[in-house]
Amino acid sequence: MSSMLVRSLGFPATLIHGDTLVLDRWLWLKKHLPRVAGGSKRLLDVGCGSGAFSIGAASRGYRSLGLSWDKRNQEIAGERAAICGLTHASFEVQDVRKLDERTDLYGEFEIVICCENIEHILNDRKLMVEMANCLKPGGTLLLTTPNSSFKPMYGDDGVVSTTEDGGHVRRGYAEEDLRSLCRSAHLQVLEIGYCGGFASQRITSLLRLLSRIHSLLGWVLILPLRVIPPLIDPLIARFTRYPLYCITLIAKKPSLGV
Repeated sequence: MSSMLVRSLGFPATLIHGDTLVLDRWLWLKKHLPRVAGGSKRLLDVGCGSGAFSIGAASRGYRSLGLSWDKRNQEIAGERAAICGLTHASFEVQDVRKLDERTDLYGEFEIVICCENIEHILNDRKLMVEMANCLKPGGTLLLTTPNSSFKPMYGDDGVVSTTEDGGHVRRGYAEEDLRSLCRSAHLQVLEIGYCGGFASQRITSLLRLLSRIHSLLGWVLILPLRVIPPLIDPLIARFTRYPLYCITLIAKKPSLGV
């Protein structure tokens, strides 16, 4: 079914599978990924999942490489990129906790993105250092992760894992947490913000609830609602203090001689 949707709708179909907050993250990323000449800049997607953001970056001209430990996800990502005709997107099986073993990637990328991944990694400082190592001097890191102040959605029990079993090993990050990680990796913080508003979170809760009955039922019933959050969440955020789900980071690797 996923391949059929991608064949019909192209890249946008990759944003409507599963997590309803994916679109919020992509809209944030997109603002910071200006279109470039085909393949003229390299982008590394650390913990790329099924490849939506790697494919999206390729659609904007970046030569993107997505890394994930999950072989099946990488196969799906490669299939979707091929359907979209995006030859600048490629995928490799790689445990990002062992990114230090990939010295061939050091200093190779203008952009590194890491979305909803670092909260799964116990040694987050090591991961941050290794992502910085993969950047060219002057390169940019774009990162999203849960905001430590988010309000629980349906299915959130507040429990975090003590081992790297696929769950979150920490609830989320505050601004100072990200600044501290950047200091350890010698990255300059350019901007810290937030995305994933009230409507997105309520629709995600509804999706999880309906999916308890049947995953397809939840997906089908939620699909028409996915257009709502980008329209109303900015307005809600302006007039309320309801915490956004994701904290976002833009950081830069200093240029040589700086």
